[in-house]
Amino acid sequence: MDFKAKIMEESDIDRVLLRIAHQICEKNRGIENLCLVGIRTRGVPLAQRLAHYIGRIEGKTPEVGALDISQHRDDISHDSITSASKTDVPFSVEGKTVVLVDDVIYTCRTARAALDAVMALGRPSRIQLSVLIDRGHAELPIRPNFVGKNIPTSREELISVHLRECDGEDFVGIYSKN
Repeated sequence: MDFKAKIMEESDIDRVLLRIAHQICEKNRGIENLCLVGIRTRGVPLAQRLAHYIGRIEGKTPEVGALDISQHRDDISHDSITSASKTDVPFSVEGKTVVLVDDVIYTCRTARAALDAVMALGRPSRIQLSVLIDRGHAELPIRPNFVGKNIPTSREELISVHLRECDGEDFVGIYSKN
């Protein structure tokens, strides 16, 4: 993998998350009955950051959970799954507006698996999807409700989101596959 360019810096990520937080509050007319569920791995710290910004806007912070979708994937062998991460949603999703949070949407297969995983927890009244980066290339009829940045890429390129909680620093880079 060859590094091509840094497409977002820490300040860009913060600005985008603040905008998405405002959009979530506006679309849902506040945060009554709303929760955020981050898709492991990088969706979890993004959900926590969004909750912080929503708390600053609304004066109340929504509940945040973490979703492990590995058992719901259709694009990897379940025999190869050795996930140490677990789903941690310490609240009921029943009747709530669940905002799924992920770093990058590419083929939409992760989002589809996340929908299945959330439905296995209960029956929310609504599920919305928030992503930091939308690369295009959807293979399923799924579209995020909230997008930080659209970055059209070729299939020979990769987008990598680096977050301080996982990687020690915040930036988004584009790489070419070799």
